[in-house]
Amino acid sequence: MKRILVTGALGQIGSELVMKLRDIYGTHNVIATDIRRNESEIVQSGPFETLDVTDAKRMFDIAKKYQVDTIVHLAALLSATAEIKPLLAWNLNMGGLINALEVAREQKCKFFTPSSIGAFGPSTPKDNTPQDTIQRPTTMYGVNKVSGELLCDYYYNKFGVDTRGLRFPGLISYMTPPGGGTTDYAVEIYYEAIQNGSYTSYIAKGTYMDMMYMPDALNAIITLMEADPVKLKHRNAFNVTAMSVEPEDFANEIRKHIPNFEMNYNVDPVRQSIAESWPNSIDPTAAVEEWDFKVEYDLTKMTQDMLHKLREKFFVAGVR
Repeated sequence: MKRILVTGALGQIGSELVMKLRDIYGTHNVIATDIRRNESEIVQSGPFETLDVTDAKRMFDIAKKYQVDTIVHLAALLSATAEIKPLLAWNLNMGGLINALEVAREQKCKFFTPSSIGAFGPSTPKDNTPQDTIQRPTTMYGVNKVSGELLCDYYYNKFGVDTRGLRFPGLISYMTPPGGGTTDYAVEIYYEAIQNGSYTSYIAKGTYMDMMYMPDALNAIITLMEADPVKLKHRNAFNVTAMSVEPEDFANEIRKHIPNFEMNYNVDPVRQSIAESWPNSIDPTAAVEEWDFKVEYDLTKMTQDMLHKLREKFFVAGVR
């Protein structure tokens, strides 16, 4: 990767990935794009272009202007929001993806887009879900993700586009507020623990889902994109995970640092039904074997870092 175009750069993944890529590959070699512009470091520190990913010509013009050789396509509507606005989700998620793939084909770019554990469904094996298994999701987000996996495979097999991707679990970060995902409670709980000493979960006790701390997710993207393509058998949908946890696991870990932390429940039927359709845990063996996937953070280490970083963040913002 030498010149990298990132769509959805102001979202949860992009807002941290862009800065990491600029540290590694050079500030002016990472072109951030998003449908909106703000005053963030991403916009101010390097090349930034406004882009609606459903505008194919605009995307092509930006890629050609900067002569990019890699596209990291992150722009998407997330799971809970997609259930509320399914037609918008299809048009944005699939329309944006095929536009990005077409640009990659025409410009001969390496290509990354994330999939998700949302690509699985109720008929998928729930525990230690295999890399290759039945995928019959019951959400629009899941339908988008399965379609995206197949579309990326198609562009690799038909046109030779070097497509790569990861099935991300819930991603936890102190940098960016939650943005409409089913697993967002795992981010919110840390914010609320610091600010209020309590949290009311919209996901029911005992509901296990896979999670990963953002630094491990960013490293996984970069490691996969730099991996020898000859060794990649699966390419577009590697299972990756760091931990399988339920809400009480977070609460118990937080109480090691905030002993009086209180956990309550007010279950959201929409997000709970989505969570119940996903695996309890997934098997990342293929990622380990094909490109040496590894993680640094377990629940204990992640909780320590999240609470520390959030305390710093709120102190700087003047929140006590």
